[in-house]
Amino acid sequence: MGAATRPTGRAAIAGDVGLGVVFAATLAFQAVELASIWGGGYWRFGLAAGAAVCGIALARRRNRAVAAFSGQAVALAAVGTAWSLGLPAEPSPAMTLGLAVLVASAVRTLPARSAGAVGAAGAAVGIGGLAAALTSPSSGGVAGMYCAGWLAALAVGLWLRLLDARHRATVESTRRDVRMELARELHDVVAHHIAGIVLLAQAAPIAARRDPATADASFAEIEAVGTEALDATRRVVGLLRGGDDAEPFTPGPESLRDLVERFGGRGPSVRLRLPADGAGWAPEVTSTVYRVVQESLTNIARHAPHAGSVQVSVDRDGDAVTVEVADDAAPTRSGGHARRGGYGLVGMRERVEALGGRLHAGPRPGPGWSVRATLPLPVRSRR
Repeated sequence: MGAATRPTGRAAIAGDVGLGVVFAATLAFQAVELASIWGGGYWRFGLAAGAAVCGIALARRRNRAVAAFSGQAVALAAVGTAWSLGLPAEPSPAMTLGLAVLVASAVRTLPARSAGAVGAAGAAVGIGGLAAALTSPSSGGVAGMYCAGWLAALAVGLWLRLLDARHRATVESTRRDVRMELARELHDVVAHHIAGIVLLAQAAPIAARRDPATADASFAEIEAVGTEALDATRRVVGLLRGGDDAEPFTPGPESLRDLVERFGGRGPSVRLRLPADGAGWAPEVTSTVYRVVQESLTNIARHAPHAGSVQVSVDRDGDAVTVEVADDAAPTRSGGHARRGGYGLVGMRERVEALGGRLHAGPRPGPGWSVRATLPLPVRSRR
């Protein structure tokens, strides 16, 4: 979907390993160049200072603010030491690279004030390098290199920060839209139940006068419908309801068959398996099953048009309903599965979890992708 997300897990580890290789290569190149130009052991100080900052950069995920300020403190100390002892100018190329990683990471992730402080501290390191350059003309190129790296780090960090903010805003907007849509549907369900309670309450006295033995049955029915209405009401709590009215949308098995037939007519062949008792489920359950299948088929058409077949399964297992949509699309040429779902997956998850269910989406053991949602049935629907 083009949204920026921070790497986690294996991706983060792989990124840090690659970054460590780049740091090591830069340190080695820097040491060789200093040894050939300055001779003697002048390269040792730059190597040690640069390795310290690069090491801090690799450990930045533990505490990005502490890592950024620590790296910049080491850099300032290195600038002062190199100037006072007549050593090769600092920040060295390796140190500049490590500081750039620290600044970009901090600017991207830290709160605004902390990110601004990191950027200002980076500027202080640059000012120190420029001050040293005034007394040593050979330091000018090193100071200019650092300033260019610092500006590039600021630009990259701010750009990634903007992408992250846009991603969060889009995800939150998607969740809010799903909550409002689901709240409207559940509102209609609750209104339906209350209307049923009123009708039962009005009919109960008439039936009791004709046959007093039916009074207990009438009260039991009113209690059952009221319990179902309370269950639906609990699902509404915490969800926002839009001001505009919407028609109740509670598609059943028939609408699901129509959806599958429409998809099969313009995409991979689809096999549909439905339970025998699906028509008696609560409306919020049937509508959510429909939405999961609809979004999953849309994702298949968008991300896996080369799939040969799709299996849509809706099953009841005790007090829960499970819906699974699985395709047989082969992995991409890169060896992995195409990223599926995007913000549609966010909406599905929000909808399923709002009803107390669980959703899993990911590659299947063999070729293909699977979306599986499990929804609990309200008490009345379990009968």
